[in-house]
Amino acid sequence: MKIETLAIQSTQMHDANAGAVISPIYLSTTFERETDGSYAHGYIYSRADNPNRQLLEKSIALLENGAVGLAFASGMAATTALFQSLKSGDHIITPDDAYYATNVLITEVFGQWGLSMTTVDMTDLEAVKSAIQPNTKLFWIETPSNPQLKITDIQAISEIAKGIGALVAVDNTWATPILQRPLDLGVDIVMHSTTKYFGGHSDVLSGALIIKEEGELSNKLRTIQKLTGGVPSPFESWLVARGIKTLALRVKAQTENAGKLADFLNTHPQIEAVHYPGLATHPQHVIAKKQMLGGFGAMLSVQVKGDATNAMALTGKLKLFTTATSLGGVESLIEHRKSVEGTDSPTPDNLLRVSVGLENIEDLIDDWKIALE
Repeated sequence: MKIETLAIQSTQMHDANAGAVISPIYLSTTFERETDGSYAHGYIYSRADNPNRQLLEKSIALLENGAVGLAFASGMAATTALFQSLKSGDHIITPDDAYYATNVLITEVFGQWGLSMTTVDMTDLEAVKSAIQPNTKLFWIETPSNPQLKITDIQAISEIAKGIGALVAVDNTWATPILQRPLDLGVDIVMHSTTKYFGGHSDVLSGALIIKEEGELSNKLRTIQKLTGGVPSPFESWLVARGIKTLALRVKAQTENAGKLADFLNTHPQIEAVHYPGLATHPQHVIAKKQMLGGFGAMLSVQVKGDATNAMALTGKLKLFTTATSLGGVESLIEHRKSVEGTDSPTPDNLLRVSVGLENIEDLIDDWKIALE
């Protein structure tokens, strides 16, 4: 099946009780046992498993072409579970431009547990190789990166990691499986903040890990998921599964909008730089074309001429872009990232991160025209 069909079919649940077309929400926290102590339907307790979560996990695994899907209460909960699967003394290589909280999590939380980290420009393969240590066990990739949209060559990093017996994980939140499938490029694990494009409506907090193969790693992560309990509720699972049904349509339309907005801003005299992998001027445009087979995504960032004050002032002039954190919803959002991340962030002072929604693109471009005047 093509991915559009798979998104619909994988989120359908056969309802034997009422024949409902749409899956019911199973709010029960516990499930009935047989007199011999067994569980006729396979469910024991909702922290361990739930029909809505099970449906979601199977769907996400299928969409990413993986063997095992695990749903969590947030993207950070999913990331945390992966780091918990490592051992004290292990070393992680992460991008120098990535979701800010990921590296903070490693240093402030897992640093106390003996994990170490080296950040590196992952567009520079020689720099990546130089960062390898004898105890390197995980390469964490984020491509496109947040917020500067650097593109990492997934297949090349996977080959480097395999050469030393390390795992590779990709945060595929910005691309989604509609645009990019890292597991097909040699990766072991994919992470999603399903809060974003999978949910698609800015009304549900959740995350996921997808593992390429069933085995020791997937069993370890499943155990961590069950024992730590950072799982989504049945209703949250249901909301994300509902969002998946329209995922392909939304992402493709938003990507088309983002490309047109990037083209417009790229030639505007008040804009210093536009970061979008679909632009031929992007330094990793060729790599993006090779691995982002479905398109270049609906995220872009712009550097306004001037300083942080100029950038933040512009957000107040835009009428169709809400100034807010997060991304991937049907509404367009904009945010000054440096003020969120802190003074030690490597993000340029004049950078604005833009999540392009489903509004009419002519309206969105006009909004920028007026604001920039």
